Amino acid sequence: MLEMRPECERCGAGLPAEGAGAFICSLECTFCATCADELDDICPNCKGELMDRPTRPKRLHDKYPPTSLRAQGTSTGAG
Repeated sequence: MLEMRPECERCGAGLPAEGAGAFICSLECTFCATCADELDDICPNCKGELMDRPTRPKRLHDKYPPTSLRAQGTSTGAG
């Protein structure tokens, strides 16, 4: 099950699980649409492709809660 991380690793923008506009790689590095576009849809951490993250409806949050953990550090996009 996807973690549904709550913010962009690069700029810190909020990315609620029920909202569109989040992009993830296969390792679930998470970025907002603006940062994903600036990164040419390539994850700066693993060099994998960034894809649209599916949304999780609020009605499922009790049964399948999104993570509240923040990224350990922010990605610079360098690399």
